Amino acid sequence: MNYEEIDKKLKQLKIEDFIWVIYIGIIILSFYSNYLEKNYFLYNDEQSKQDYRKTLIIIFSILVIVYLYFLYSAYNDIKNIKSFDTTKKKNLIYLAFIGSLLITISGFIFLYIAFQDENIDVEIAFN
Repeated sequence: MNYEEIDKKLKQLKIEDFIWVIYIGIIILSFYSNYLEKNYFLYNDEQSKQDYRKTLIIIFSILVIVYLYFLYSAYNDIKNIKSFDTTKKKNLIYLAFIGSLLITISGFIFLYIAFQDENIDVEIAFN
């Protein structure tokens, strides 16, 4: 690796460190949304129901943005494939892109469900 590639990788790792902090926030918001959902089901609290839905929308909106970042990063990896890269490396880069694409699609689907499910009939979660 030359200096330019190392610098690029370090910048990417710095962004990924920030994403881990975002995931910690998502976990905290998820605990809070579970608390709100429990309040709604136990006490039929309509305000908790609305706050739960809003929290889910916030969670999945943030996740979609994160997923889009990883999709973009995977796309850039495809663009940067070199002719002398091994077949195995090329295949893994393509598979990583496909995985990122599928996760991004699932994020949009879960976000759509969070917007549409006014009665909290569908349990949605992220992995």
